[in-house]
Amino acid sequence: RVSFMNNQKPQKPTLSGQRFKTRKRDEKERFDPTQFQDCIIQGLTETGSDLEAVAKFLDASGAKLDYRRYAETLFDILVAGGMLAPGGTLADDMTRTNVCVFAAQEDLETMQAFAQVFNKLIRRYKYLEKGFEDEVKKLLLFLKGFSESERNKLAMLTGILLANGTLNASILNSLYNENLVKEGVSAAFAVKLFKSWINEKDINAVAVSLRKVNMDNRLMELFPANKQSVEHFSKYFTEAGLKELSEYVRNQQSIGARKELQKELQEQMSRGDPFKDIILYVKEEMKKNNISEQTVVTIIWSSVMSTVEWNKKEELVAEQAIKHLKQYSPLLAAFTTQGQSELTLLLKIQEYCYDNIHFMKAFQKIVVLFYKAEVLSEEPILKWYKDAHLAKGKSVFLEQMKKFVEWLKNAEEGNQQPSPQVI
Repeated sequence: RVSFMNNQKPQKPTLSGQRFKTRKRDEKERFDPTQFQDCIIQGLTETGSDLEAVAKFLDASGAKLDYRRYAETLFDILVAGGMLAPGGTLADDMTRTNVCVFAAQEDLETMQAFAQVFNKLIRRYKYLEKGFEDEVKKLLLFLKGFSESERNKLAMLTGILLANGTLNASILNSLYNENLVKEGVSAAFAVKLFKSWINEKDINAVAVSLRKVNMDNRLMELFPANKQSVEHFSKYFTEAGLKELSEYVRNQQSIGARKELQKELQEQMSRGDPFKDIILYVKEEMKKNNISEQTVVTIIWSSVMSTVEWNKKEELVAEQAIKHLKQYSPLLAAFTTQGQSELTLLLKIQEYCYDNIHFMKAFQKIVVLFYKAEVLSEEPILKWYKDAHLAKGKSVFLEQMKKFVEWLKNAEEGNQQPSPQVI
């Protein structure tokens, strides 16, 4: 037994010792990138400020240097001139270079040239994509540690890289850091960033990128909670020369409010709330979110039409529609106080009847019902008939409305009552 234990003892420390040494060596190599930094800085010093030469040097160096392991060091140098300590300051004991974004001229043209350096490098070494994204997220969190000029240059560069697809808009999450927002750093940075982004593309392309990462409704979070209003956002960015961004956010806010209104309306209808309560709620929402009557009438129409399981038989659906819409006429009448709102409703009815084939023959019956219920009046109906109708199903609907429109014209002149044949 003693002999057995003695045989086993020497093996244990040998095995664990070997593992320990290997780990230590890996750790030292991984977290001691001084040699890598010296090689990059020496190469950049030799290329000077010729950014095409810089791109060629970086391309060639990737074959000799371990970009995969030292991606953070590489990007720190290219942006700040040396390795960054936590918080964004340059490490004192390290060599540095002036061939970097922070030491360059503060103008769009220079930043576009630097963007090309990053593009070429990441296209050549695809595995650097993730490392670069992480680097930019980190740099955004370090913004307070940089000078105003450095922040401006980084903002312009980031905007350009977002525009050409090198970066994903999800990196903007870093700007919602509480301290950056509180001190106004995030909003000021966003101004420069969006200016260069929109300059490279346009507001529609920016909107698409933001929507892909669910950022389209979060831009107001660039300001502290007490300033997160459309009015404040609009004023700040309009004064900074970004009116299109202000309008985009205003529109997004309005879309959100309209969706919320429709959802609440449908719930109120399904509960059978009194119309006077629904009307009061809608009017308050209109005022609060600056929603027009034309918009509201389309929301009400959509909500009313979505609360029913419609019959699939054409001969039965018209009767079902008239019964249902008669019930909701007072609600629609409350939001057709303007001729333009009535015309908007007419166009929505036309569109709905065209898109839902079983309703094709019900169009005239619905219009006449709304005329009798004082939802629609003569003038908008005549205008619709003459030149304001849609192309969708035009010939069918105009033919349906022909007799009624003739009667309306005669009634205007002779004050006739509707005949049974027409209504």
